[in-house]
Amino acid sequence: MKRTNKVLMIYTGGTIGMGKNQQTGALEPLDFNHLISYIPEFASLPTAVDCYQFTPPIDSSDMSPRLWAHLVRIIADRYVHYDGFVILHGTDTMAYTASALSFMLENLTKPVILTGSQLPIGQLRTDGKENLITSIEIAAAHHKDGTAIVPEVCIYFSGHLLRGNRATKTNADGFNAFESFNYPHLGDAGVNIIYHEEYILRPDFDKPMVPHFATDPNVIVFSLFPGIQEHLVRHFTEAPELRSIVMRTFGSGNAPQHKWLMRLLKECASRGVTIVNISQCLAGCVEMARYDTGYQLKDTGVISGFDSTVESAITKLMFLQAHHSDYNIIRKMMNRSLAGEITIS
Repeated sequence: MKRTNKVLMIYTGGTIGMGKNQQTGALEPLDFNHLISYIPEFASLPTAVDCYQFTPPIDSSDMSPRLWAHLVRIIADRYVHYDGFVILHGTDTMAYTASALSFMLENLTKPVILTGSQLPIGQLRTDGKENLITSIEIAAAHHKDGTAIVPEVCIYFSGHLLRGNRATKTNADGFNAFESFNYPHLGDAGVNIIYHEEYILRPDFDKPMVPHFATDPNVIVFSLFPGIQEHLVRHFTEAPELRSIVMRTFGSGNAPQHKWLMRLLKECASRGVTIVNISQCLAGCVEMARYDTGYQLKDTGVISGFDSTVESAITKLMFLQAHHSDYNIIRKMMNRSLAGEITIS
């Protein structure tokens, strides 16, 4: 008898399930049954699909570490019953959620595919139907031996399958809303779905998935710019709760040679604050030894974020801080690829 795959679809909210408020004209989340009513193709799917709905659905701007833990719990509690998972999510924070889940679902052996849309599924030109139907197909896809083709947390959008912790939202209006500039696509969907298996993670299928629920959000992001002021930077660097900084520098990891900046960074590092250097550029890698302005940062205790996205760097620090009190362990783990999030040459 032919095996029927089973996928759990988790509806958190987002544009895909929104409708227009008749009084204000603004888009607002609607009930999940409203969304399903616009997809008659569901009846033709070869995959069995169960649904779980956030009540009430949320705008992705309200996504939080608490809700990431809730998603991990939903998946962990139902892990043995499904071949894969599809999370319907608003696009604004989708890359943050995908990155966080990639660390919180250790040794993931089944697909977790995040998708959504730029237009509500009830609108005539919506991109939601294709994104959703293809995501379900990817979540159910497996090899002849029964192992998943894509055992990763991914984002599927507009024909492209991207590693979740490598993706970032790049377009607020276009259907092609996400890209992974520093890592190849894991798959591309046209008439057929072409998987690029040489780029897909291969977990140990003989070991269990290990869920993690704790995060520590005492991290801040700041971007360097010409004219940055000492008194403003000092205010947040001296916060006693601060545990880490994601610093977005110029080019390949360069910073202005202000003595006050180097002093503040060195003071932070000396009291156990992890400072990670990532580039403001969408593509490329931090190389602090390339120029003297980057080398000075290294001397203060700043560590390289390599080719990490800002979303991945933030959520990785949140994850590590919740599980390690030792600053040196966190620094060491930030220089390792835990879930394919960075390229270490």
